[in-house]
Amino acid sequence: MLKKGTKLYSILTGNCPRCHEESMYENSNPYTLSKIFDMNERCSHCGLKYKIEPSFFYGAMYVSYGVGIAFAVAAFVISFLFIGTSLITSFISIVGTLIIFMPVIIRLSRNIWINFFIKYDPNAVKQHKEAVKG
Repeated sequence: MLKKGTKLYSILTGNCPRCHEESMYENSNPYTLSKIFDMNERCSHCGLKYKIEPSFFYGAMYVSYGVGIAFAVAAFVISFLFIGTSLITSFISIVGTLIIFMPVIIRLSRNIWINFFIKYDPNAVKQHKEAVKG
């Protein structure tokens, strides 16, 4: 399922969308809140510049809305429909879920956003090494 070379692999691991060889983030743990937005400038394997243009990741805010809604719906379905809690308790579980998973939602949104624009290239590492050499 999580096979290298798929968009899903890059999105869920936070690896470079072009070569899938290294994490885009300086710290791969999203719960290190002081470094949640700190990204490497470029991939050291294929040379991809992650911030394609200034303010590139502002578009990820729109993606985070959808991802947040998905997490909220999942929290509601689990708490209200499966567990059978009251609406107030379900609302509290939604808010708690969004707070607890906020760092994950931010990172997932950035990963999804960059994967809209960059596709996997299995030859990217080789091409980058040749370009640097020559």
